[in-house]
Amino acid sequence: MSFQIIKKSKTNRARRGVLKTAHGEIQTPFFMPIATKGSIKALDSADIKNLGAEIILSNTYHLYLRPGIKVLQKFGGLHKFMNWPGPILTDSGGFQVFSLGARMEEKNGGDSWVRLSEHGVEFRSHIDGKKLNLTPENAIQIQAAIGSDIIMVLDECPSALATPEYLKDSLELTTRWAKRCKEEKEKLSRKNKKLSKSLLFAIVQGGTNSKLRAISAKQLIDIGFDGYALGGLAVGEPIKDMLKTLDAAVPHLPQDKPRYLMGVGYPEQIAEAVKRGIDMFDCVLPTRNARHGVIFANLKVSKTLKVSYNTIRIKQTKYAKDTKPLDLTCQCPASPLLGPRASGPPPRHNT
Repeated sequence: MSFQIIKKSKTNRARRGVLKTAHGEIQTPFFMPIATKGSIKALDSADIKNLGAEIILSNTYHLYLRPGIKVLQKFGGLHKFMNWPGPILTDSGGFQVFSLGARMEEKNGGDSWVRLSEHGVEFRSHIDGKKLNLTPENAIQIQAAIGSDIIMVLDECPSALATPEYLKDSLELTTRWAKRCKEEKEKLSRKNKKLSKSLLFAIVQGGTNSKLRAISAKQLIDIGFDGYALGGLAVGEPIKDMLKTLDAAVPHLPQDKPRYLMGVGYPEQIAEAVKRGIDMFDCVLPTRNARHGVIFANLKVSKTLKVSYNTIRIKQTKYAKDTKPLDLTCQCPASPLLGPRASGPPPRHNT
């Protein structure tokens, strides 16, 4: 088995475990730094390793467009291309197709950039406008070329404002696509031993509708996957609705499979999701905050996973001549969520 539970909380659904992949074991719960295009902005692979990250996330859509599959194949996959020895999870790209397509449509006066069908999704590159197709089959083929340790199925990620009728049709399409993804992976794995060691995760959809989430989970569990993600959350709905959806959806997911909440998030959101039984997280927040000079300081996590911190906007004028450490109390303790800090240089203070 690829996933083993080590310990469960006696007061909530939180659990600790180990997820085994072709490129190493990962302690759960864990957060995946985002290397969308094969690089975490402003950091190299050694920096990531020193920070204690055990896995990174890259994106099928962006890597498919640039540098392209032929380049990745020439390098022998993304691990060698970016000199990263650990596990890699790749999102299928479905979310980016729809979100970037909508953005490009808005810029072009309502000209539709995305065509959705049973076959897959037709879209235009946000780089040069070239017309492209993404299907369940080539989503798996692309991720096989990338050399992903954890492959995500192609799904449709509907808007948080979608009607129950649309959500139901959407989740059923996602189920049919997931089945095709599994069939394609099994077909390719017969000739590709490396791919046979990769894990395949399905994506549960259904918006904030608890009944639809249960239907989606059951359909995907009947097909059978190595892990189950909850998609279509953190897309604009109130946080209380996200947590309510987790309360309703998690009990329908298998106990012996890893659970992945996509696109989350803030420290307090992660802690609340861990209490509800989630094992895996990813978000652009850390790198985006870093680029814009937003810092979380004095982070405290209690034994009951209550989180508190101060937000510092370091680019503000009042900090221009401030020589104090960012966090006066920091002794680099072990984190209840992330474990002990990896060996390496001490945290850098503002200068």
